[in-house]
Amino acid sequence: MDSTRITQQTSTTLPLRGELNHDAPTPRALWRGSYQGPLQWALEGPGWGIVRPVVDLVLLATAVVIALGGVHATLHVSSVRAPLLALPPLTMLLFYLRGLYHTRLRTLVLDGIVPVLSGVSVASMAVATLGMLFNGELPDQGDWLHGWLFALVGVGIGRIALAVAQRLARAHHLVGKSVLIMGAGVVGAQVARRLESHPEYGLVPVGFLDEDPRSVAEVGGRDVPVLGTIDDLDETVARTGVKHLIVAFSSAADARVSRLIQRCQELGVEVSVVPRMFDTINDRVGYDTVGGLPLLTFAAVNPNGLQFAIKHAIDRMLALVLLIAFSPVLVLAAIAVRLSSPGPAFFRQRRVGRDGKVFDFYKFRSMRVEPAPAPDASGTESSALDFLLGGDTAPGGVEGADRRTAVGRFLRGTSLDELPQLFNVLRGDMSLVGPRPERPEFVELFRQDIIRYGDRHRVKSGITGWAQVHGLRGQTSLAERVEWDNYYIAHWSLGLDLKILALTVVALFRNAE
Repeated sequence: MDSTRITQQTSTTLPLRGELNHDAPTPRALWRGSYQGPLQWALEGPGWGIVRPVVDLVLLATAVVIALGGVHATLHVSSVRAPLLALPPLTMLLFYLRGLYHTRLRTLVLDGIVPVLSGVSVASMAVATLGMLFNGELPDQGDWLHGWLFALVGVGIGRIALAVAQRLARAHHLVGKSVLIMGAGVVGAQVARRLESHPEYGLVPVGFLDEDPRSVAEVGGRDVPVLGTIDDLDETVARTGVKHLIVAFSSAADARVSRLIQRCQELGVEVSVVPRMFDTINDRVGYDTVGGLPLLTFAAVNPNGLQFAIKHAIDRMLALVLLIAFSPVLVLAAIAVRLSSPGPAFFRQRRVGRDGKVFDFYKFRSMRVEPAPAPDASGTESSALDFLLGGDTAPGGVEGADRRTAVGRFLRGTSLDELPQLFNVLRGDMSLVGPRPERPEFVELFRQDIIRYGDRHRVKSGITGWAQVHGLRGQTSLAERVEWDNYYIAHWSLGLDLKILALTVVALFRNAE
């Protein structure tokens, strides 16, 4: 960001203390006004809590009707087949108990696979139990299996359709919630930037409230205005029509923040809080109380524990299976690389893995072979310094002149150039899922400037990772990549690894289109 832009933003977004900034640039949510209409009601407003159960009920009932042989057979169902009619309400009850009707910022299809599968399956077993209790025999096996299968497929398709519809509507700014952020510091500005760059969350920042806002230059950029202080809450809510407030490290005292949250509840405004020590919190947090005082217990992930030992054993088994399955592709790719230009088929480079251990990292060569760049006086390649001085940009992709061959472009576009890393996994240098390994010279530079950069070396590097499946590949934000990598380590589970592998497959097909 150049100095001219900083000066312009500072002069237009920072009001006098206690004074609303009526002349500040108006973000999308303000000039668009409050989102209205049936689409907003159904996909974002109160109707979202009605649409999902109604769709589930209709699809479950349809599945039962099909399993029983049609509407006429359903209306004249025999006592032996009648227990199947309990499948829709039982399934919906289990969905409710599993929290599938709770509102979440972002609906991910993969997160709902296990709850939907278990809910439909348990409800189907309950139907069989009802048949034994009331009829002394199990429902017909064909009816029971068809009901289970049709219900599973129907609910799955319905939930995918709703999730895609909501995501597309949010991405095109057809629906959304206006959001006010309390705290215009580094964390608050980061929250605003994240929401603006990811409209799929459905939250549109309209401004900040802060007693003593820091300058735009200090927080790294702030594109929505500071609208006033905490005392201006009522007027700001009335003027902007916001329905959500995010508390993000405000400079105000905790007592005032507590009163503001209570006032938001009175105004019907939802409140979310970015907690202190947020970088140490994961989904294993335990909640308890001492009298009326809440206590949060943090359970850390142990990279040296049994679970990671199981993960690494599974990694090696899967790597061996994949190497055998893709062996024809590996051979053909190697031949194509050798024929494309003089040089070896494989590209080898030193990378830093777990606990700072350096290992040889393999890929299919995608570029013409040229002499390596000369190091500077410190022994570091000049390209490393160029990236560091260029701002928050991670190295990767095509650095410098584009020397890719036609075969190399194809291999990179399809990610087939990554296949030789399966040998790294088999050797134990890498994992299938984990932070991407970096070159030693970059690691030494980034450790000095990027907060918690070294924490990503607590686990083995990966062929794919949480940052990569969220689009942070190549020359993207280094700070965000480190944030996602550390999130993965803090929240690690075998289920998360499977989720990342599934998202990787989806990304590969999307990139191949």
